[in-house]
Amino acid sequence: MTGRLVREGLVAQAVQQAGSDDFGEPTWEEGLDRLLDSLSAEAELNDLGVEIAADDVVNALANRLSINEWRASHPEVAAAPVDRPIIIVGQPRTGTTILFDLLAQDPDLRAPLTWEVDRPCPPPEPATYRSDPRIAEVQATIDMADLVIPGFLDFHPLGATLGQECVRMTAGDFRSMIFSTVFDVPTYNSWLLHEADMAPAYRWHRRYLQHLQSRTDGRWLLKSPAHLWHLDALAGEYPDAVVVQTHRDPLRVIASVSALADHLRRMASSRTSVARAAAQYSEDIVLGLQRGMDARDRGVLVPDRWVDIQYGEFLADPFGTIRRLYTRLGRDLDPSVEQAMRRFLAAHPGDGGGSRYSWADTGLDATHWRERVAPYQQRYGVPDEPVE
Repeated sequence: MTGRLVREGLVAQAVQQAGSDDFGEPTWEEGLDRLLDSLSAEAELNDLGVEIAADDVVNALANRLSINEWRASHPEVAAAPVDRPIIIVGQPRTGTTILFDLLAQDPDLRAPLTWEVDRPCPPPEPATYRSDPRIAEVQATIDMADLVIPGFLDFHPLGATLGQECVRMTAGDFRSMIFSTVFDVPTYNSWLLHEADMAPAYRWHRRYLQHLQSRTDGRWLLKSPAHLWHLDALAGEYPDAVVVQTHRDPLRVIASVSALADHLRRMASSRTSVARAAAQYSEDIVLGLQRGMDARDRGVLVPDRWVDIQYGEFLADPFGTIRRLYTRLGRDLDPSVEQAMRRFLAAHPGDGGGSRYSWADTGLDATHWRERVAPYQQRYGVPDEPVE
């Protein structure tokens, strides 16, 4: 194990950075140890990758420390409920990000923004929510990543004032898909999907939300494809959640997310390829689809708490789709909110479904994988897309 990625040193750095040593529940330790083992033995990190991994670990630990310290001095935070969150759980590359960003234009919904997730202490305040100096700090980090890997933001739009995924919060318990997306860590990924108890990660997720809402409240709008693999734990923590699942041809999902992972991993390692990522994601995607269907069969959440959205229909008619979603949510789409959404979409048009990846790059047999995903497509009426 490289000396930079030793637990004791990273913990000491985080304690110094946060000025506290209260990590709360020790649930973070197992995931961190497994992650560090995988990073050292499997990820084939370059020098920059070692520093990126170390910084990611230290920042996650320091945020955990800071949130716990704030909670200890503000005990009222622990009593605040997280009521009826709206949680988008579709597979990666199925329109979850643009749907999330559009819904976040509604001032009655509260999406956790990247700057407050990355720099949560002190909690954000209404008066400076759009002018806090942490916004510029976080945006500078994002811009630097795009300089190191040109085109990084084209693959997955990020911004300090855009909504952030829940995996950045569950990273504080080291049970998060963010690590196996950015780094090639198959042993950690296998543990996360097949062995890890995810209940502690969702307890920590609630703590994070309670912290962020303690001075700036609102009904939470959340998003992460990773929830689909762990719906029992999600429902255990948020039994009153409304879950929105987006649906798209899984073969296109596999091709797209494999290209994204390859692009992200280039910053940390020179030993990466779309085919290498696809060998992992093909199995992971099918597992997530199966778990999603099983959770619904078992009534993990009552049926009226699920909303399904077809990717193709959303792409063709985004605002008709959103109006139907609002009807299911028992909400009215105010014309001024729709106009804000339209302005956002005009400024962030995306790529119409992705043109930077192809099935051929995965090295996988389309016929085999089409058979594997057929039960899911048949159940939800998900049409095939061209596989090239």
